Amino acid sequence: MQFHIQPDSEISVSKQLYDQMLFAIASRQFSPGHRLPSTRQLAMQTGLHRNTIGKVYNQLENTGLVESVPGSGIYVKSLGHESNHSIANAHMDLSLSAIDLVSQSLNTLLAQGFSLNQARELFLTEIDWRWRCSARVFVTVPITDTGAGELMLQELQQSLGIPVQLVTLDKLEAQLVESRAATVVTSRYHIGIVESKLATSELVPPRSIRVIPVDLQDYEKELALIKTLPKNSYVGIVSLSGGILAVAEMMVNSMRGDDLLVMACQTKDDYKLNATIRRAHTIISDKASLNIVHQAIEAAGDDLMRIPQVVESESYIGLKSINLLKRELGLV
Repeated sequence: MQFHIQPDSEISVSKQLYDQMLFAIASRQFSPGHRLPSTRQLAMQTGLHRNTIGKVYNQLENTGLVESVPGSGIYVKSLGHESNHSIANAHMDLSLSAIDLVSQSLNTLLAQGFSLNQARELFLTEIDWRWRCSARVFVTVPITDTGAGELMLQELQQSLGIPVQLVTLDKLEAQLVESRAATVVTSRYHIGIVESKLATSELVPPRSIRVIPVDLQDYEKELALIKTLPKNSYVGIVSLSGGILAVAEMMVNSMRGDDLLVMACQTKDDYKLNATIRRAHTIISDKASLNIVHQAIEAAGDDLMRIPQVVESESYIGLKSINLLKRELGLV
């Protein structure tokens, strides 16, 4: 991934790099187990001082998204259900067929002293636990960005074809106590605080829930469009999620600096939305906001000096992540 830094921006260079790193992890451009570039490599690419990059890496470690391996480097951590996968993968050749993978797992258990009956019970217990957790699916986000939760909720209900409930993080513990077994879905932006909250809970048993982080789109198509927009043009970004808007503004600023004028607004902000459709040459909207944007343009009618080009962005959640979640929940 190429990182873009605008040294003259009002946003500090360290925040620009930090936010772009977070996005790379959240969109799985840097997948679990990926080794981050060394401070020397990144300094050569971005022109930043190695001390600045080191501070950004420390910030990322504090979020729990990456971990430092002495003598080796800094790696993206496996989180939620992935933690179990990473332990298994360290000892497995994943190019093997399904039956060979099962055989290898069984041989590992036998080598550790388990009997065939014990191994069988372990497999069945794990499968039964996953089925129980799949009975209820929650999407959780901090209360400060419920828009992101609404986007995830809409896409998951449409893609999975099962009931999914949105619960803000402050109310998650109470819901899980009532459910006894559930699957909790969140984005990588929020996985650290979700796991931290559940780890310190005295009410939620550790084996009663599964936490699954989903990957965001990398928005490659939208970023390619941003690169081609004429200098000094206005670009509007509309979304349900304030968090996504903040990331989008940062990405545009880092790529184009003062070349583009950015207007970002949440769908519920009528004043800013109307200002955006009147000034923007191009508007990029998430799927959930698209109809509202078109209705606002139609309502403005002849008051508009020009009709902005409206571009529908990709889904919030990446397709690979949706397909993996289907398998995790036993839906395929």
